[in-house]
Amino acid sequence: MDSHGVLDGRAAIVTGASRGIGRAIAQALAAAGAQVCVTARDPDGVAAAVRELTAAGARAVGCAGTVADPGHLADCVDLAVREFGRVDVLVNNAATNAPFGPLMDADPDVWREAFTVNVEAALRLTQLVWRAGMREHGGAVVNICTEGTHGVGPQVGAYGTSKTALLRLTQQLAGELAPAVRVNSVSPGLVRTEMARFVWETAEERIAEGLPMGRIGEPEDVARAVLWLVSDEARWVTGTDLLVDGGTRVRAAGAGPYAVHERLRGAKTTSRSTANRPTPASADAER
Repeated sequence: MDSHGVLDGRAAIVTGASRGIGRAIAQALAAAGAQVCVTARDPDGVAAAVRELTAAGARAVGCAGTVADPGHLADCVDLAVREFGRVDVLVNNAATNAPFGPLMDADPDVWREAFTVNVEAALRLTQLVWRAGMREHGGAVVNICTEGTHGVGPQVGAYGTSKTALLRLTQQLAGELAPAVRVNSVSPGLVRTEMARFVWETAEERIAEGLPMGRIGEPEDVARAVLWLVSDEARWVTGTDLLVDGGTRVRAAGAGPYAVHERLRGAKTTSRSTANRPTPASADAER
């Protein structure tokens, strides 16, 4: 797909966009011609992302804050409409995998915050952009879910449960907002991000050997999928989940134990957050 100019004249909001998958998505949309509003918890990271996009020739603005705050979400949409005149694309990427560990040990308050960040924020932002004009001129929404929604994994019960809810929300919104707005999701497998560093950093080769595509994912792999879904190339696609996992779900029957699950079982039950609060593993706001 030749992406040059495919999003000319359109404006996008990308959450969790100061690094990792979110930043790669913002870069891909901007390179395709979109004006981009980036948001994340870290003000310095947001400023750096805006500088990078601007230096590449894009029009970009930043809005620092947490997606758990409804006021921040409204501010982001207001900023995008004020600066760009419209919002055509929304990518809900910011997430948290806290509480990390067995569900029997989960703090109920942290559990609720996981749903606030991973599910409620996506709904609130979609409502805001819908009311800000997307219902009239149309648009596309992409929610970043996870390959793990198809089953269960050690230590990540809260993350998997909330992302499964996000997947269901994606389908419901697709049905309700058509034909004006298309709503889809992308479900990545293991990607080289800070959020997942504790999984891949010391076991990348072993994990890659167990994947049909022979490597873990890069943020750009996910970004290309998102770009396709928000472009006119996917204009008859809505309510779908695009799996970008290097073949994780189709691993050969004789591949042996799944190395990612082995890494998760051995990880300490310290919250590894990408959107809700600083932790020893991650003090930022995006994967």
